[in-house]
Amino acid sequence: MAAPIDLDLTKGSIATHFRILAVPAALGMLFNTLYNVVDMYFAGMLSTSAQAGLALGYQAFYIAMSVGFGLGAAMGALVGNTLGAGQRKEARRFAAQGMSFGLVVAILLAVAGFWYGPFAIKLVSEPGTYRDAGIRYYLVLSFALPAFLLAFGCNGILQAHGDSKSFQRALMVAFFANVALNPLMIFGLPGLIPGMGFDGLAASTVLSQFGVMIYMIIQVLRRRNMARIRPAHFVPHPARFGTIGLQTMPTAVAMLVMFLSGFVMQFALKGFGEPALAGYGIAIRLEQILLLPILGVTGALLPIAAQNFGGRQYGRVREALFFCWKVGLVMAVISCPILWLFGRYFLMLFSDDSEVIRVGVAYLRVDSLLLPAYMILFSVNSFLQALKRPVWTVWISLYRQGFGVAFFVWIFVGIWGFEEYGVWLGVACAVLSGLAVALWIATRIARVEIGGLWRRSSAKMMT
Repeated sequence: MAAPIDLDLTKGSIATHFRILAVPAALGMLFNTLYNVVDMYFAGMLSTSAQAGLALGYQAFYIAMSVGFGLGAAMGALVGNTLGAGQRKEARRFAAQGMSFGLVVAILLAVAGFWYGPFAIKLVSEPGTYRDAGIRYYLVLSFALPAFLLAFGCNGILQAHGDSKSFQRALMVAFFANVALNPLMIFGLPGLIPGMGFDGLAASTVLSQFGVMIYMIIQVLRRRNMARIRPAHFVPHPARFGTIGLQTMPTAVAMLVMFLSGFVMQFALKGFGEPALAGYGIAIRLEQILLLPILGVTGALLPIAAQNFGGRQYGRVREALFFCWKVGLVMAVISCPILWLFGRYFLMLFSDDSEVIRVGVAYLRVDSLLLPAYMILFSVNSFLQALKRPVWTVWISLYRQGFGVAFFVWIFVGIWGFEEYGVWLGVACAVLSGLAVALWIATRIARVEIGGLWRRSSAKMMT
């Protein structure tokens, strides 16, 4: 087993730190996205209803998973800040408490989800086979929620130490396990193992994700800083649970709002039938593949900025943000024509339904033009997390993905009658106006916390 990675991100080249952190993170997310693409492919082997049901169930499940994203960001910020300040004992205690926090919250969400998941799916769908499939997919997948949350929390801890390779390796193995398990769980082995049909898609995910969780926990415990960890450190501590919760919830709410915006789109699309929902479900997974390099770079910004902010290296915080923008914009410009020109051919790999392809192409062409805006929005979220101002990510998301999506989709679809295309135009208007809000907030926060964003000025010394 490879030696544990522990990096001091307050020293050395910013570009080198980004390369070390971003490349493995992007590769890991690639395999995670391919994981979902493979699921959609096997669902297509069953029916268009299965693909639409998968899109519904996946969206509902990620309402709960928003806490996992929040916990990962919280661990990256809290552990990163304490490491940057040289408080290694405190970093160790936060890591242990974060893992306990993830387990407790996951169990609570899994229990509550047996009510709210089916309710959410019924709210945005019409009665039929695709709705039933979505509910079944969600209920089976809920058993994997503890594994997902603990894996994300552990990834935040590892990223704070400068390690993004462990999650990459875990997701790569999970992908190949899923490729093998999907046909086995769906179709079975004649005379030996009975097939589960559509339910096998979720069952294979449950098995593979528990494997990811176990591996990530082992990697956290192998850090040098974790060598002195004790079972007592995992016993819930009210004060630290409170700190973790306060850092987790803003990002969780922001992610929740994002996923709820997906439900808004599904609600708007349900009147156009199963092909519209299936086309959207396939297209958004294809889009995620092209977003991966961008997500890798913007995700790497959080631990780099967090350690340097904790160490009061404010000039390096600005340098990291600007480097992220420079590289991210190049990636976005390269990805745009790929989605615009070749989106149709990618969609044809998953469906031969002309309506599914038509809807998916329209989404990809509009959204491809928004990739630079997405990059800046993602980087601002990481920047605010690193500065321990995550609550502002909530306000950005509430505007862009809550009010903005609902309002502009209503204008284009409900008032002007643009049909499915109006949903994509509504999203575009919400993203662009949200970008302006995010930059305004980032500028104001940077002026207070690091002495300014757009000029090199002396930052305040925080006590």
